[in-house]
Amino acid sequence: MIRLPVKNGEVAIEPTKIVAIGRNYARHAEEMGSEIPGEPVIFLKPPSSLIGPDSTIILPGMSKRVEHEVELAVIIGKRAKRVSAENAMDYVYGYTVILDITARDLQAEAKRKGLPWSTAKGFDTFAPVGPRVALRDELDPGNLEIWLRVNGEMRQRGNTGEMLFKIPRLIEYISAIMTLEPGDIIATGTPSGVGPLEHGDVIEAHIEGIGTLVERVMRES
Repeated sequence: MIRLPVKNGEVAIEPTKIVAIGRNYARHAEEMGSEIPGEPVIFLKPPSSLIGPDSTIILPGMSKRVEHEVELAVIIGKRAKRVSAENAMDYVYGYTVILDITARDLQAEAKRKGLPWSTAKGFDTFAPVGPRVALRDELDPGNLEIWLRVNGEMRQRGNTGEMLFKIPRLIEYISAIMTLEPGDIIATGTPSGVGPLEHGDVIEAHIEGIGTLVERVMRES
């Protein structure tokens, strides 16, 4: 469980699952050499990968190339099963920043073999969130500046308006497959500019209206 500040208090983030969306920004799909999808591409990250702000991302010994991906996280507020896009936003509690940390070499190997990406996405510390939760009525999630810096160098920059599949469509699509429970997180995809992380790096991941998530990076000892 992660506790984050929210208007007039704090909230416990304890998802049953983290549903992540792949290739939801066209330029990121292009930089990865992937086709633009015709429907949402989903995969799961385990709740055990979750850490809070001002924590440490651990680079596992199994991987030689771990990369950052900054994303808008949607936090579900009530049980959602077969929800229509028209009603989907009623099921949103709020928003925060999430980093979908990825062992890119392991992902590439899994893709080559036609295997799932779970190994590349599921390590402990691979889903940092924060610095706070913005409630649903605090901002327009469809038009937010999003960026990421490593050691002060701008790596990623975009706008949530560039999403191929908007939040209502994502909730409709996911909830037709699996029931979303209160506290579950949808990581909505990353803009272009993903890149490697090294021991000692400092990440600043920012979304307009939410704030800046800061994390440090260490190599597994």
